[in-house]
Amino acid sequence: MTSSTLIPAVSRWRSLADSRAMASNPVQILSKYSEVFGDTFRFYLGGIKEAIVTIDPAVIQHVLKTNAENYRKSEIQVKRMGHFLGKGLLTTHGEAWKTQRRLIQKGFDRKQLDALSVIMQDSLSESLADFDQQIRSGPVDIYPHLMKMTFAMVARSLFGARLKDEDIELVSHTICTVQEFIVRQTLQPYLNPWFSVSGELRKHEEMRTNADAVLLEYIKKRRNEAPGHDLLQTLMDARYTDGEGMSDELILSESMQLLVAGHETSSNALSWLLYLLSSRPGCLERVRQEFDDVLGDAPLGHADVPKFVFSTQVIQEALRLYPPFWMVDREAIADDRVGDVIIPADSMVIVHVYGAHHAPKHWPDPETFDTDRFIKGNEKLRAPFTYLPFGGGPRGCIGNNYAMLQILMILSDLLRRYDFQIVPGQTIEARPMVILRPEHGIRMTFTNILVNA
Repeated sequence: MTSSTLIPAVSRWRSLADSRAMASNPVQILSKYSEVFGDTFRFYLGGIKEAIVTIDPAVIQHVLKTNAENYRKSEIQVKRMGHFLGKGLLTTHGEAWKTQRRLIQKGFDRKQLDALSVIMQDSLSESLADFDQQIRSGPVDIYPHLMKMTFAMVARSLFGARLKDEDIELVSHTICTVQEFIVRQTLQPYLNPWFSVSGELRKHEEMRTNADAVLLEYIKKRRNEAPGHDLLQTLMDARYTDGEGMSDELILSESMQLLVAGHETSSNALSWLLYLLSSRPGCLERVRQEFDDVLGDAPLGHADVPKFVFSTQVIQEALRLYPPFWMVDREAIADDRVGDVIIPADSMVIVHVYGAHHAPKHWPDPETFDTDRFIKGNEKLRAPFTYLPFGGGPRGCIGNNYAMLQILMILSDLLRRYDFQIVPGQTIEARPMVILRPEHGIRMTFTNILVNA
């Protein structure tokens, strides 16, 4: 099998001409070609790296689940992200990945999430005290505030209360800056020689080294302290079949990767949620009422999550419209085929999650916000692998239950504490980086209900 001629193709020159637009908004470009060529087509990233782009649920299921053993993480994650984040769960594959996944999974079981709920709620209380001060000065951009809340929550879930605010700020800034650089390296690969000679690559490596040093110090200190109830303790307690534990350096890599994967998903979901709810007062009141009915004045814990039926539908629909991970990438190990789609060995496959979530053939009126899509039982009416907010198959997001707990916890406190209105006259649009971010932010005015009660 040496050809993928059965797949329609965007020419190399056309792809190169689109490279600047791809760096700005790849969703727009890939969606445009899906309309022209259909569910699966070939595209050259930066006019150089050939990729098979698909929104076909049959192809997606085959690549991510049915024949997942034949697909590894692509160079984007293994090489680019691995260069900055080390060899951890996000950047390895094969037996090494299976072993790490099994060990780390214990940090997200029901018992651990129950314990983490207390840490998460304490972190949120601190963040909301600061947020309360900020909103008194007028409208705020909710995106950076929610990023700060979720990052602090994930950081303290990992390292407990010992992590200082200034260290959280340094690591958060480093992760955001490095992610943007990785996107540029990937979508404009012809600039990589310039990044090397200009010092851009070295500058980002130094940022990573400084952040690593901060977290490594916490890890080394913990070796000599009493056990905690956080995720760092789970990583330290994990043992391989030979009885050995993870090295400090491996714990650092896994911690950094959990920080990367664990905060932006929730902060983006929450940003889009508040944006959507701000113009849907009826939906907002139903969510508020559900929080009141289930919790009253009590904090939200992991055991409460299944009780939020309508709120979960709202979150699921927001994640459909604005999936945090707008794409998933893989590389074929050996030649493969799905129906008429030929996938040669070493081919890169891009699962265009945003495109799949907005495909009219699977989602009637796909641009419309409709929570009824996720009424229990309606998922049986959809083809599998048309909804992928946390990926799919064996490499689906390990922290999806943590993310839902985090989103519900923050949303419950915000909605019970504040009224909010979107500032008129804004341009609200999504920009796909590693995560689907609000390009210009989302400015809102908050009024404290508790103060006015």
